[in-house]
Amino acid sequence: MMCNCYGSHVFRSLLCLCGGVPLDSPVFHRAKSSMILAERLNLSTSSAPGNNLSHHHQGFPGLLKFLVSGMLKCSEEDVKYLLVDQYSSLVFQTALKLFAGHDQQLLQIIPVLLDCRKENLTEGNFIEMTAVSDIVELMKEAAYSHLMEVILAVSPESLYNEMFTKIFRKSLFELSSHQCGNFVVQALVSHARDREQMEFIWEKLGPKFRDLLEMGKSGVIASLIATSQRLHTHEHEVCKALADAVCLPNESPRSVVDRILFLESYFACVEKSNWKWPSGAKIHVMGSLILQAVFKFQNQLIQPYIMSLTSMEVDHVLQAAKDVGGARTIEAFLDSDASGKQKHRLINKLRGHFGELAMHSSGSFTVEKCFSASNLSLREAIASDLLSVQSELPKTKQGPYLLRKLDIDGYANWPDQWRSRQASKQSTYKEFYAAFGSGEAKSSKSDSFLADTSKSTSLAIGVKNVRKEIDHHLASSEKYAKHAVVDDVMKVKNKKHEKGHGGASDEKATGSVNQKPFLSVDLKKNKRHGQEERSKASRKKLKV
Repeated sequence: MMCNCYGSHVFRSLLCLCGGVPLDSPVFHRAKSSMILAERLNLSTSSAPGNNLSHHHQGFPGLLKFLVSGMLKCSEEDVKYLLVDQYSSLVFQTALKLFAGHDQQLLQIIPVLLDCRKENLTEGNFIEMTAVSDIVELMKEAAYSHLMEVILAVSPESLYNEMFTKIFRKSLFELSSHQCGNFVVQALVSHARDREQMEFIWEKLGPKFRDLLEMGKSGVIASLIATSQRLHTHEHEVCKALADAVCLPNESPRSVVDRILFLESYFACVEKSNWKWPSGAKIHVMGSLILQAVFKFQNQLIQPYIMSLTSMEVDHVLQAAKDVGGARTIEAFLDSDASGKQKHRLINKLRGHFGELAMHSSGSFTVEKCFSASNLSLREAIASDLLSVQSELPKTKQGPYLLRKLDIDGYANWPDQWRSRQASKQSTYKEFYAAFGSGEAKSSKSDSFLADTSKSTSLAIGVKNVRKEIDHHLASSEKYAKHAVVDDVMKVKNKKHEKGHGGASDEKATGSVNQKPFLSVDLKKNKRHGQEERSKASRKKLKV
């Protein structure tokens, strides 16, 4: 049943049911490569399979353990066959994900999947040295390599450390170079537990960046960059090694970003010194992801990449912005630790093309990012460009949102008020960061609104929330001002109305029930007032 294309699907659904997980859960039935990449490159909030699962029903944990133990009671020969079969591997992967976080069960399941069946397993003694060479060979099989990726993701720390030491220490570059094994290494690097392990990985793979890129194993490098950021180690070395890998000896890093965006094209070129930007070619997905990760480093570490991107030709910047991968790279740069002046230099290259860019599904996000990172003059230039396509933008998917977000209608009809609102936002942002931002976060006069403040992922999220809060507050103030003006106008009209009709409207409004009390109070006041006046007059006569 596990080895059958239909039976395995039923079996996995049964395991999900017993584990209390919805049967349509995409985590188990369709493991998308984009989800895996997002997790490995620190672009996803989940840290391990199964951690963020919402269990929608009770489940049957006892039955789940019974089914999995029955799966593992096969003969040694049967297990070896199940490990390399495409469909049974998926069943094992589902079972492991369901037990994520349950170390006791995982320590019973994983040794069997590593072909280690001895009893009385103890910490540091889960893996038999005689089985290591067989495990390394198994990882070169497609089905088992995918299974091993999940094993590394869910393994308890003690078992992960033992696998790292016994299995991978002598085979790291060998597996990194293999078509299937390199995905296992990506998982190993992404789940490295500490700096000591990262130190060993760097020793083995750091000097091999160019070799890995030439072999098309850029995913290993991407995982290494992301882990360097996560563990805050070897950050400078990683940035330098990547730049050196795509540059010839003694060559300026001016073309670093161009070559990473087109990794396959560059490394397929025999005479690399003659390589040129391939007009009309699609940007390399992994190259774009690598650059997005690089732009998360601190400003001083990524100067070659910033210089390369900001010195690109206008046509190349526009072509990159129209490609999904290129657009995401530009957006990552605009969110980076680069100075406002550097960001403005890139934005200026797109001046006059923002209307054209906004008509693209992916380009609209880039336009919004450019607007947020711009000063007042650049914001007005972007708004002016969008006026030329104002009638066409509503027909696109993101067009209506972009028109509202940038207030293009307000710019078209009340440009002075629009500039005043933008200046008010800029002033509010600067005041906020003057009060709460770090010394490094205080931008210069030529910088963008928040250009120098994104020092970390958490701070970037905070910045985004602050922007929203400030924008909401300013928008609310504008609405309040409008309502106040309307109220004042209505009061003036009411006063004129009352004067013209001699108070008749008040009588109609108060009704017959309220008329008598008001009249009686007024009569009493008038009577008392008359008596007081007469008494004052009599006193004056007596004095005279």
